[in-house]
Amino acid sequence: MSRPRVVIVGAGFAGYRAARTLARLTRDRADITVLNPTDYFLYLPLLPQVAAGVLEARRVTVSLPGTLRGVRLVLGEADRVDLDARTVHYSDPEGGAGTLGYDRLVLAVGSVNKLLPIPGVAEHAHGFRGLPEALYLRDHVTRQVELAAAEEDPRSCAARCTFVVVGAGYTGTEVAAHLQMLTDRLVRRHPLPGGRRPRWILLDVAPRVLPEMDERLSRTADRVLRARGVDVRMGTSVKEATRDGVLLTDGESVASRTLVWCVGVRPDPLVEAVRQPLERGRLIVDPYLQLPGRTDVFACGDAAAVPDLERPGQFTPMTAQHAWRQGRVAGENVAGSLGLGRRRRPYRHRDLGFAVDLGGVQAAANPFGIPLSGPAAGAVTRGYHLAALPGNRVRVAADWLLDAVLPRQSVQLGLVRAWSVPLDTASPEVARVPGGPERPALQAGDELMTHKPMPEEPAKRQPGGEPAKNQPGGEPAKNQPGGEPAGAGPDHPAPGPVKRTDPADPADRANESD
Repeated sequence: MSRPRVVIVGAGFAGYRAARTLARLTRDRADITVLNPTDYFLYLPLLPQVAAGVLEARRVTVSLPGTLRGVRLVLGEADRVDLDARTVHYSDPEGGAGTLGYDRLVLAVGSVNKLLPIPGVAEHAHGFRGLPEALYLRDHVTRQVELAAAEEDPRSCAARCTFVVVGAGYTGTEVAAHLQMLTDRLVRRHPLPGGRRPRWILLDVAPRVLPEMDERLSRTADRVLRARGVDVRMGTSVKEATRDGVLLTDGESVASRTLVWCVGVRPDPLVEAVRQPLERGRLIVDPYLQLPGRTDVFACGDAAAVPDLERPGQFTPMTAQHAWRQGRVAGENVAGSLGLGRRRRPYRHRDLGFAVDLGGVQAAANPFGIPLSGPAAGAVTRGYHLAALPGNRVRVAADWLLDAVLPRQSVQLGLVRAWSVPLDTASPEVARVPGGPERPALQAGDELMTHKPMPEEPAKRQPGGEPAKNQPGGEPAKNQPGGEPAGAGPDHPAPGPVKRTDPADPADRANESD
């Protein structure tokens, strides 16, 4: 008798945990396949440390084949799900097509950068949802400081060393905190004319930093950022972005070559293509993480609107904490539905608290509701990350130790070009390559936007204001340790499907002028 086939689409927090749990419970009595664009699980909460050069990139990646024993990995991106035929159609990294049949399906595709209809953002901002974006941003920031140090024009120098981050949630706050420290270190090696210091501006329409957290922790983060010289502006956002700067909603024009977009995230476009009932872009599921009327289909993580049994009438937020726990429940329930594990159980949760790394020994945390700040919070935050990491713990701890006692290696590696990490991509975890297959960035709405980067300045050096195209990502609530909210509010509609035309190889020339 053939073994049941289980297909898990996505290997983020929810998908990875579901696969691991299912493999443990079924013990080779089911064929488990994970469909994912990369061969690793990305631990998103530590991505700001990769961008700042604290951690080496591979430290935040956990090998899927190496840690998911008994699970088959298929590299590719799901293009279409046929619920009636029980098949998943996908494209592989080299443009080929394939189909996977299933008896049980787990949709855990996660989320992508959320764009807002602000002029110039898609063309002039930097995202922060994947490893390529983090590596590109580190090179870009390093390059701007080095070019500013050799700049003779005071205005150009000021623009190059002015950095704008939009979104003061988890990701935006951590990005501003870590990269501000990075630029200060760079300036010690490459002094700016006139003793100028890099200028960092953190914007958000919210009334305070980290609006989702306890107000005491919000005050801690605000105090640390301001003490370092970060210009924190609440109630302010970007009205327009150009290649030379951003126009703020308060009327001020800021000359800058860097705009980092950390406003929010939205579910992967595949979710909408499933054509099932949605709640703000997420698939509606029951407390058992099953699609109503589809006992063979489960959804979890950022792809699913899961009823919050602790708060009747509401849904759980798009956070890493929820995704990780939902993945376990999904794995258990899939095994139970196949008669290979324990009985099904509904998803319930209890908040463990929040943790935000502010760089150095500074952090803000409230484990189990206990507010902490300073070195104590820093120790708790790093301890949490080490405990939550599915692998690489020794390597991460070693990198932290080396960063504390040795000078940081701040160099440009040139591994990722700006045009290869557009903000509007449906796959921020994969860098676009010349002539490679392109997955349409389907988004909610019916407007079709077509834009092409300027030939001499591919969207890579976005001056940014807020939503930027390759901005560090909205604050992927999912990649926050304590469970971070999804990001931009529901009143910000996402633009329509985006079709992008990439510049040819000559675009690489603009990389040097960035």
